[in-house]
Amino acid sequence: MTPFQTMIRGMTVDTLDGFDRDAAIEAGFAPTKARAWEKLHRTYFGPTKFTKLQRIAREKARAGKFSLDQLAMIEERLKNIESPKRRMVVRLSLLDARLTYAALQRLASKLIPKKSQPPKRQMTFSKSRNGTRTVSITADERDAADLEHAVSQDLDPSQPAAPQMLENFLALMRGNGEHAGAGVPYADPRPIVVVPVEEHCKILGGHGDDTLLGLTDGTTMTGAEYLQTRAGQYGLGLEVGLFHPQEGAVNLYREERFANQKQRDLARLTTPVCPVPDCRHGADSCQIHHITAWKHGGETNLANLAPLCRYHNGVNDDDPKRKKRGRIENVGGIPTWVSPRGFHVPNSHHPFGAMQLLFSDRL
Repeated sequence: MTPFQTMIRGMTVDTLDGFDRDAAIEAGFAPTKARAWEKLHRTYFGPTKFTKLQRIAREKARAGKFSLDQLAMIEERLKNIESPKRRMVVRLSLLDARLTYAALQRLASKLIPKKSQPPKRQMTFSKSRNGTRTVSITADERDAADLEHAVSQDLDPSQPAAPQMLENFLALMRGNGEHAGAGVPYADPRPIVVVPVEEHCKILGGHGDDTLLGLTDGTTMTGAEYLQTRAGQYGLGLEVGLFHPQEGAVNLYREERFANQKQRDLARLTTPVCPVPDCRHGADSCQIHHITAWKHGGETNLANLAPLCRYHNGVNDDDPKRKKRGRIENVGGIPTWVSPRGFHVPNSHHPFGAMQLLFSDRL
């Protein structure tokens, strides 16, 4: 038997005995697959008042050599049935059929009525990709029709309609052109100079003319220009963030000092997005999280602060002894997500934090 054949024969219901979701994720399986397996484990091995029917279902799944994908598909279809007992009865009926995945899907569609749910009215934003983001809106049909009508005016029939509708929508959103008036204002970026501590000392000592510093707006300046900034392009509005290669953010110097805003700025520089893996939420829209919880004696200082989106701030394991959803730790000056099993996993969605930009060769 080849390794591939061994794998195929092994991906059956008995594989789920002793299932561990965190172990599956850390082994490299997709979170969606791990969640599906977790649901199967509860169904076939978890506590239930229908123990006899559960045993019969497990035996049928084993005898029929159903794959985990087939079993997961069955459970996905069964979620439309509210009664647990009725779900079990239909589950047993499907497990009596030894079919291919597609044929089993068709049978499930016949046995289980589709539950029609009204769409959720909402607006969602995707991650950035090549300088663009996708905005999705689900709204009242009349509002959507009015918007479609507004952005469909004066389209050039010789050109694709969709790009023109986008331009009309942006003009409407900004209050430009024929839509002059109140609109969504353009963001006013506030550049901050990102400076390593040793370079800062060199510059202040008069030896940093050749030192090149980075600003958060994507531009650069020399050490000499840095010393002359009070009379330069940014005037009194320029801010400077200092970073230590091991400790991270050191301080933020500005003409006017506001401690809370200062800490937010440095936390934002260190971690431009929520540090939980694959989270897309930018630090500007995040909550400031105490790495060691306030209730556990954590202080409001830079080494103990990290920007987390509202959801991940809410589910973070604030108690280090509670290992369920993972938690944030300060690792070498960088707030980093730690899995329930203790693995450090960075968020690679936006790898442009100050520590990565300044000290990538040391991390």
